[in-house]
Amino acid sequence: MDWGMKNRLSKLFQKDGHCFFMPIDHGYFQGPTSCLEKPAETIKPLLPYFDALFCTRGVLRSAIDANIDKPIILRVSGGTSMVGKDLANEVLTTSIEEIIRLNVAAVGLSIFVGSDYEKETLQNLAELVNKCENYGIPVMAVTAVGKETEKREARYLALACRIAAELGARVVKTYWCKNFEKVVEGCPVPVVMAGGPKCETEHEVFEFVHDGMSKGAVGVNLGRNIWQNPNPVAVAKALDAIIHKKASVKDADDIFKSACK
Repeated sequence: MDWGMKNRLSKLFQKDGHCFFMPIDHGYFQGPTSCLEKPAETIKPLLPYFDALFCTRGVLRSAIDANIDKPIILRVSGGTSMVGKDLANEVLTTSIEEIIRLNVAAVGLSIFVGSDYEKETLQNLAELVNKCENYGIPVMAVTAVGKETEKREARYLALACRIAAELGARVVKTYWCKNFEKVVEGCPVPVVMAGGPKCETEHEVFEFVHDGMSKGAVGVNLGRNIWQNPNPVAVAKALDAIIHKKASVKDADDIFKSACK
């Protein structure tokens, strides 16, 4: 691994090897999203707690201060929407020249293993890796699924994560599931947990994050379960404690309650 790749990865993962990524890229397929209408305002109080920001180039340019001291993971796939025929029918939306110009720490794209567009999205990943490796830019593969909730189980997610790693992804983002250790054990690159659908309670969030971390995940990439919460800073503080301070679920609950006072 060359110096540039090591340097960028060191910005994403803290000294403990863990990470707390904050995604605000939801608008690329679902438009204005509740609590994310003004991205800059959404992330401002959360800046002290997350380690990297995951966003599109449009939001980066129009809403994020260039003086931000957090590394950027750039969303570079898209081309479909919630009202379209198939969310899996994505293409690469951003050139390598643009990626370099924006000085980002990493790039991310979705793959849809098992969908009608499996080959195309895996080809997107391979093409992106081929280009980014030349410049020492890590690629994060997002193992996306649509409405098929049955796909969020260990056997499927382990398959998708392993394929992403085999094609050269330096990091894989996937959903937490029961028997999550099977997903991590079969993937030779760091695994980051996605938030998925918004949970009913903060306690549910703390439980799955703690379980995933205990079973080998290196961190999280959580958005809606934080900034759609009425107390987003309190949730972020609690998650930071689980991820970077090895806090228990009870500790996280206490930190959340204390921060809400």
